[in-house]
Amino acid sequence: MFENRRLRLGVALWLAAMAGVVVISLTVIPQILATVPHRVPLGLAVAASMLQSGVLVALAVWAGVALSRSLGLGAPVFEAALSGTGAWPALRPQLIPAAIVGLLAGGMLVLLGRIAPTELLALGQTYDIPLAAKLLYGGVTEEMLMRWGLMTALVWLPWRFIQKRRGLPRPAYVIGAIFIAALLFGALHLPAAAAMGASLTAPVVTYVIVGNTVPAVLFGFLYWRNGLEAAILAHALAHAVAVLVGS
Repeated sequence: MFENRRLRLGVALWLAAMAGVVVISLTVIPQILATVPHRVPLGLAVAASMLQSGVLVALAVWAGVALSRSLGLGAPVFEAALSGTGAWPALRPQLIPAAIVGLLAGGMLVLLGRIAPTELLALGQTYDIPLAAKLLYGGVTEEMLMRWGLMTALVWLPWRFIQKRRGLPRPAYVIGAIFIAALLFGALHLPAAAAMGASLTAPVVTYVIVGNTVPAVLFGFLYWRNGLEAAILAHALAHAVAVLVGS
């Protein structure tokens, strides 16, 4: 029964994350290919993107499902919905923390957008990333990869090998994992910026890493204290605020 619950949770989380993969593959990949002189067939590029992302999401989901419970981490809304106990009681305590962090991170993105390097501002005019892609991929897929998968694994490693699985992880381990995952999240945006044509100059690298790392730290604390869904809601709200206020 326990294994069946974990399988159902994993499938539900994977499907939720893949919605973002599908949207961004169908809307952004064609725009990138249009700027490449010798481009591969669109269908092949989209299929390859979905396949690669699907495997990465599956690994992240597996890590979270396998490791989170023993660490005191979780996805309480998904778990409640799948168990039939009702999602709303699990979601309600997450709403206010998610709203506060989402508005704060969104305001931060708006301010950063006004001081972005000229090169990145030009790219923003070249590529049209729809709001749905930002909400689904940024809000759901990235949180599944970076918090549910990576951060959980980073907490588990010292808990398993240093703390020897005794009790819940020490706060220092969780905080360290939050910051490491956030820094990696910021750094992993650099290949995407380069693929879109940005030169990785010092101002661009600094802007991309700082602009993504700081909000990611806040999302990490939400995941730790409130659950995965709080981080998802805050991340999606941040993008919504950045688009609606910054436009």
